[in-house]
Amino acid sequence: MTPSAVSKRVVADRLDLIDSYLREIRSLPLGNRTSFFADRRNVWSAESCLRRSLEALFDVGRHILARGYGSGVSEYKEIALRLQEKGVLKETEAKLLTALAGYRNRLAHFYHEVSTEELFEICTNQLADLEIIQDAYRRWMKEHPDKVDSGL
Repeated sequence: MTPSAVSKRVVADRLDLIDSYLREIRSLPLGNRTSFFADRRNVWSAESCLRRSLEALFDVGRHILARGYGSGVSEYKEIALRLQEKGVLKETEAKLLTALAGYRNRLAHFYHEVSTEELFEICTNQLADLEIIQDAYRRWMKEHPDKVDSGL
């Protein structure tokens, strides 16, 4: 795979999607456990938006690796490792993204093991983890304009 320019538009679109999904989650009644569980649609909305946010986060990482470095990666946890190796993520951010990869895999493949209570706790207390990775991607884009295509 030959490196080329990372598409600023692709990255921005995916990060905007994540922002939108996180707003949706935060619009749910997360401040009141009883209210949250009173309507099952809250659980399904939270799960869908969280899973889509994670997918978009990994799509951005994969795009940066493929276009910016010519590195093809298919495993989610490997994306985090390669992003750290290339200097896109700091070690702590890569560890966080690795943990998020594990959770994404649980949502996709072991969905029957993810309790509604666990989902509530994650949506209540850990959404900022996704924003940490978003900020790292934004930081990398600003620090590496030579690797970014700003065109439409």
